Amino acid sequence: MSNRLISGSAVALVTPFLSDGSIDTEALRRLVRFQRDAGTDILIPCGTTGESPTLSTAEQSEIIRIVREEAGPDIMVAAGAGTNSTDHAVELSRNAEKAGAQAILSVAPYYNKPSQEGLYQHFRHVAQSVSIPVIIYNVPGRTGCNVSADTIIRLANDFDNILAVKEASDNFDQIMEMIERRPERFSVLTGEDMLILPFMAMGGDGVISVAANQVPKAVKGLVEAMRAGNLDEARAINRTYRKLFKLNFIESNPVPVKYALSLMGMVEEVYRLPLVPMSDINKETVKMEIQRLGLI
Repeated sequence: MSNRLISGSAVALVTPFLSDGSIDTEALRRLVRFQRDAGTDILIPCGTTGESPTLSTAEQSEIIRIVREEAGPDIMVAAGAGTNSTDHAVELSRNAEKAGAQAILSVAPYYNKPSQEGLYQHFRHVAQSVSIPVIIYNVPGRTGCNVSADTIIRLANDFDNILAVKEASDNFDQIMEMIERRPERFSVLTGEDMLILPFMAMGGDGVISVAANQVPKAVKGLVEAMRAGNLDEARAINRTYRKLFKLNFIESNPVPVKYALSLMGMVEEVYRLPLVPMSDINKETVKMEIQRLGLI
């Protein structure tokens, strides 16, 4: 067994809202219990799937406290705490640690397009501001910049609490380079449900999943099958849920997954602007797949 702290099946939790736009704390507790019962390894509230850009610092604290309380002792809570201002990211990171997070997920600064040295300095300040583990979140399709393998490995070697990367791209050359060059304690996780199977076949450590909101047992089963080298089982799970993995991004995440969860009776279909409900035609497509999978 690896001695890596951060691995397995992690869920990027949605944030449920009431019709007045406030946090639906009852639904949040229900979501956490659903994950706990499914055997999910890590809960990630307040990430971008949780509509983090629309959350206040006080709301971030409230969500983390509830998730930590409901999760129990066996599940890690790694809270989203990133933004594109380094000072603000430091503030969010300290706030998350104070609220009870056992690790933080810190997204690469978006829109600014910093150089690799700028990215290094950003994550250096974040890592030095907290005593808990830091997961770097590299999602070039959303941020407009790529945290290179060189920069990630440099950060992993320089800071003892930078312990993982969530790599939300299909840049397999970069993924392989990180897996081959990383320190032993450092985890490489995919942020793409569609890529769990090939990613873990290359030596990756697991997933930070969107689909685990809807089908946590299936995602956990896929990760465990790949860990155990049971390729036939992994392929079968992947084949069953591949369309769902894809449909979760038919419009901007987390709109499709929250709509599906509303059909499942888990949350109300409420978003914070600028996110709005899906088109009727896309809703019908998602609903048909949710029905096919027996989720409603």
